[in-house]
Amino acid sequence: MIMATAFQQAMCSNQLHGYGDSLSCCEELRNFAMITKLCSFGTSKMPLKKANCRYNRTKVFVVRASVSDSMLSSLDSSGHDSWKTTDESTLILLRHGESMWNEKNLFTGCVDVPLTNKGVIEAIEAGKRIRNIPIDIIYTSALVRSQMTAMLALTQHCCEKVPIFLHNETEQATLWSQIYSEDTKKQSIPVIKAWQLNERMYGDLQGLNKQETAERFGKEQVYKWRRSYYVRPPNGESLEMCLERAVSYFKEQVEPQLLAGRHLMVVAHANSLRSIIMYLDNLTPQEVIDLELSTGVPMLYIYKNGEFTRRGSPPAPTEAGVYSYTWNLALHRQMFDQMS
Repeated sequence: MIMATAFQQAMCSNQLHGYGDSLSCCEELRNFAMITKLCSFGTSKMPLKKANCRYNRTKVFVVRASVSDSMLSSLDSSGHDSWKTTDESTLILLRHGESMWNEKNLFTGCVDVPLTNKGVIEAIEAGKRIRNIPIDIIYTSALVRSQMTAMLALTQHCCEKVPIFLHNETEQATLWSQIYSEDTKKQSIPVIKAWQLNERMYGDLQGLNKQETAERFGKEQVYKWRRSYYVRPPNGESLEMCLERAVSYFKEQVEPQLLAGRHLMVVAHANSLRSIIMYLDNLTPQEVIDLELSTGVPMLYIYKNGEFTRRGSPPAPTEAGVYSYTWNLALHRQMFDQMS
């Protein structure tokens, strides 16, 4: 009952917030940004908080991400970056909401477990935090808990676009899932699922209770299996092994889209996201051990001139205070606040 109510609230939220007009929220935001850019000569820009960390990275020109040609052309023709005043892109990282095995304190790994009622609410709340941040493409793992989180979060987004999973597994799957309306494509967000973003495979620990496992093998041993970079659980993956697949996919498929100016969201798991953050923030194997990621809390990065700048987590809708937006996102937020 709680889950059904949460889904209904999520689906009705856009109408409740007054975004059912013929001119979409994001279209108005783009127009506002363009007008502001033309009228801003001689005016001072609002102060921005310093980013938590910033560093140089080498630009990556790798294989184009596996988005269908028709969907990419729709993105390019729909003015996905028309509101921007600089050449920056946004990257949102989001761990899935609480799963049914999180609730039971079980090792989940690559077992495909759905969200709890709390996890559904967490996903919706995450969507509220990022509703005014642009998104062109979504990447999820192949596991349902991350896919549920992505779908629920997007019900809150101000652009009211429909997230659509792409199916390129076979020629027939690609053919049968084609969209033949260009207008419909422009009102859609492609969602790409990749097993490389799956949670770390916990081997013989999957399905075991974490507390009982610690009592059986000792807290120190279980801590090494769970948190160390090099040690792998019995017949499972180490964090190093998880990083190899997750970061390779990120470099080859995700980063080129950022370089092309697209705004992305990656919805995945604690360890696959820890791996990506280790890459983005240049963390050492020792530093990544202490990195904690809460369920349903998005983290924002800005990609500009081959560099990643971490901005932290957008505030909850009820929180006051200035968020560390860039100038572009500040314009985006300013117009959003005026419309609310």
